[in-house]
Amino acid sequence: MNNVELMVGPIECKIARLAAGVSPRVLDMFAGCGGLSLGFRAAGYQIQAAMEIDPLAALSHATNFYRCTEADLIALHAKARDITLIEPEEFVAELRLGDPHLAFDILIGGPPCQAYARVGRAKLREIAEHPEAFKIDPRADLYLRYLRYVDALKPLAIMMENVPDIMNYGGRVIPEEMCETLDDLGYDSKYTITNSVFYGVPQMRERVFLIAFHKSLKADIQFPRPSRFFELPSGYKGTRDVAMKNMSSHFASARFVELCPATSNLPPAVTAREALEDLPVWTRTQLKNLKRGARRFSELSLYRTQETISEYARLMRSWPGFENSDGVSDHVIRYLPRDGEIFRHMKNGDEYPAAHAVAVRLFEKRAAQLGLKTGSRAYAELQRAMVPPYKLGSFPNRWWKLRSDGPARTLMAHIGKDTYSHIHYDSDQARCISVREAARLQSFPDGFIFRGTMNPAFRQIGNAVPPLMAKAIAEAMIASMDAAVDARMAESRNAAYVASSAAENSTLVSGSNGSSSGSTERVSGLTESGRRSKRSRTSVANGRKSLSILR
Repeated sequence: MNNVELMVGPIECKIARLAAGVSPRVLDMFAGCGGLSLGFRAAGYQIQAAMEIDPLAALSHATNFYRCTEADLIALHAKARDITLIEPEEFVAELRLGDPHLAFDILIGGPPCQAYARVGRAKLREIAEHPEAFKIDPRADLYLRYLRYVDALKPLAIMMENVPDIMNYGGRVIPEEMCETLDDLGYDSKYTITNSVFYGVPQMRERVFLIAFHKSLKADIQFPRPSRFFELPSGYKGTRDVAMKNMSSHFASARFVELCPATSNLPPAVTAREALEDLPVWTRTQLKNLKRGARRFSELSLYRTQETISEYARLMRSWPGFENSDGVSDHVIRYLPRDGEIFRHMKNGDEYPAAHAVAVRLFEKRAAQLGLKTGSRAYAELQRAMVPPYKLGSFPNRWWKLRSDGPARTLMAHIGKDTYSHIHYDSDQARCISVREAARLQSFPDGFIFRGTMNPAFRQIGNAVPPLMAKAIAEAMIASMDAAVDARMAESRNAAYVASSAAENSTLVSGSNGSSSGSTERVSGLTESGRRSKRSRTSVANGRKSLSILR
């Protein structure tokens, strides 16, 4: 840190960087494979570093965001790191990023839901303030470590994402408690709940987002307005109602932002057909020849030959920096020999009870063809081979066949274990979705690479924030920061003008005309400097907006 930086402080230095038109530098915490990073990169941010504990997810992130750097730097970024075992200063030094106070402008991501759940009954602020918090509740370590990074790295802005449950966790509103703690650290913050389907993602995914800006920036916190319309099913409305129970009954907060609803005059939501139709077909012969075993991404599957493809599919093929022209190598699926015929006879939108009924009909028909007697050993063996064993009353949505004319349901990390929750809508293919199809439903472009085999890739996708959702949040944040910087520059110019006018009047009164020209030139120089700075930042902003990303 040089003398000027020591004098003005890291926050002012970072505001000055924004004023100069430099892209904000991001640290993605709990980054996974990089859904948030991809959205922020698309909005014009620089992904400076990421922290992720899962080795394959960390490798995926490094592969996609540092592919043009030296091999040793890629290896550094690909290293899995545990936030509880590495200090912020050590982390920054490892990545050769200079002074920790100046290394990052924005922190995105945040502790997973379990981190708050494990804190226990004490409020987050109480845990954070206690001098021996580790001894009181060691399980709060993850949350405390996150706050340690915020305090040490002094970001201008913070963005956190989490599941709706944290809005009503045992009667507590966790985002509100987070805002209280961030207020103590010098940040203004607000939070909201919204659904990714309203922002061009072909998936219904309800999540809470929290945005915080350092008080010095004096930024107005804004969340993105919906760009797509969809009438959410009752199940998603019920989830939101439960999450919002505290807000409507005995709790109210100026920090919670109720977003404007998506209206029917907006373009409709992206459908599963629009998202998947151009991807390769799995033929009956291919399905018949499928074997058990790990699925690796070594074989290129060519795109379908179609006269026209959807706008969404074009985006997935042409996302800047992740372009893909011929086909995909991760179009792999699970081996499910029992269930193909069940999938084939299910209707779009069917859940497990309907699937079970289909299986029973197919079994009874086959048993009759074979002349098997009810209760016989052969009858029981055939039933076990053809009918899924899950109870009808448990998790009826365990199975679900996509509707071709609507968005998909929420993709979760559980798809790393099975994909019955997302059965392909095309009955001729009679299968669950592939890794690439899951990525499409999350809005990952086709050029984005997932490291590992099929199951780890599915898990990385299910854990990710949809990049298009992240991009909408990132654009709202940069708009707020730009407006705040503009206001500061205008104040500086006005102050300089007032000071110059006062000096000029004083000179005129004293009768000394020789110095007035110099004062005017200094004011002119400041004004021109402000204009140059504004033009520079406008150019950067236009560069961000020039990225043609579907919403």
